[in-house]
Amino acid sequence: MSKDMILVTTPLLPDLDEYYQMLREIWDRKWVTNNGEFHQKFEAALCEYLKVPYISLFTNGTLPLITALQALNISGEVITTPYSFVATTHSLWWNGIKPVFVDIDPATGGIDPERIESAITPKTTAIMPVHVYGKPCRTREIQDIADKYGLKVIYDAAHAFGIEVDGNSILNEGDMSTLSFHGTKVFGTTEGGALVVHDAKMKQRIDYLKNFGFAGETEVVAPGINGKMDELRSAMGLLNLRQVDAAIEARHQVAIRYREALRPVEGIDFWDDMPGVRHNYGYFPIFVDASKYGMTRDELFYKLREHRILARRYFYPLISDFSTYRGLPSATRENLPNATRMADTVICLPIHHELKEKDIDRIINCIKH
Repeated sequence: MSKDMILVTTPLLPDLDEYYQMLREIWDRKWVTNNGEFHQKFEAALCEYLKVPYISLFTNGTLPLITALQALNISGEVITTPYSFVATTHSLWWNGIKPVFVDIDPATGGIDPERIESAITPKTTAIMPVHVYGKPCRTREIQDIADKYGLKVIYDAAHAFGIEVDGNSILNEGDMSTLSFHGTKVFGTTEGGALVVHDAKMKQRIDYLKNFGFAGETEVVAPGINGKMDELRSAMGLLNLRQVDAAIEARHQVAIRYREALRPVEGIDFWDDMPGVRHNYGYFPIFVDASKYGMTRDELFYKLREHRILARRYFYPLISDFSTYRGLPSATRENLPNATRMADTVICLPIHHELKEKDIDRIINCIKH
C-alpha cells in the first residue's frame, strides 16, 4: 500500500511496552481463557465506563447477537433494518428467524418507528434496531410499540460504544444491547464484542450460553456455543480503555474540521451532533446529491480512490439487496425508499485518532475541487 494512502480508519492500539507487561503476566499465570483475571477486570471496567449494570464479553461482535436471540427465546419473525452491516440480519438467519425489513428514519439512519406497527404479524416476536453510526434510535417510540405488542427489543449497538443521551447510556435501552470491539471501531480489542443485560440472572444465562452451556464441570444446562473472550484481548481492552476518551476527542476534532469546510459545498450533506447526545465520532458519513454536486456518489468515491483516499460506501448495498434476502416480501426497494436513497448516496470519509491535518486538508480539497 502506498505510503501516502489515507485510510478510512485505523485501530486503537495500546502502548506496546505496557501490553508486553500484561502479556508477561498471562505467560506467568498460564491462564489464557475461560474467565481469567484480565477477563474479569475488563468486564468490571467496562460496566463502570459504559454505565451499565451487567456485561458479558465475547470473542467477536456477531456472537452476542446470535446469543441474545437464543437467550430471549426469539423465534418466528423479527422486524429489523436493511441499513446495517450484514451481521445484524445474519444473526436472525442463523437462528431460523425470518427478518422483516422496514424503512429507516432519514434523520438518524435508524429504523423508523412509524413503519414498525404495520409490519407486525402474529409471528412477530421482537424488534432489532441498529444505532447506525452511533446515532441513537428513537428508543422511546420503539419501546412503546414493543410494550403494546409484547415484543422484545435487541439493539445492535456495534457503533454505539460510549454513546449517552442526557448522561444516560444508550446501551441500557431495550432488553439487551450488543457491542463490537472489531479493529475498525472507536474502541477495539482486535476482534471482540459484548452483550449488555439488565439483571444478574440473565447475565448468568448468557455466560452459560457462551461457554457451551456449562454450569459446572459436569453439568450442561443449554446447547451453548464457544463465544468466550480470551485473556490477550481482555488485556488489550483494559489498556485501550485508558486512551479511548482521547481518541474520541481526536475524532471529534476531525468532525469539526469536516463540518466547517464542507458546509458551504452544495450537494454535500452530513449530520450535525444531536442535542444532549455524547457522540463517539466513529464515522463521518456524507450524502451526495448528484443534481447539486455535479457528480454522483460513485464518481466521487472513485475520484477519492484516484487521490489515494480510502473512503467507504457504508452501508452499500442494503442487506435487503443481497441474494440471501432479496426474495423476502419486505426486501423491495419500493418498501424501503429512505434506506435505498441513503445507501445510494453515502460515503463515509476517513476519520480516526491518528488522522493528520495535511490529510484532512487533502480530503477536503478533493471533495471541494
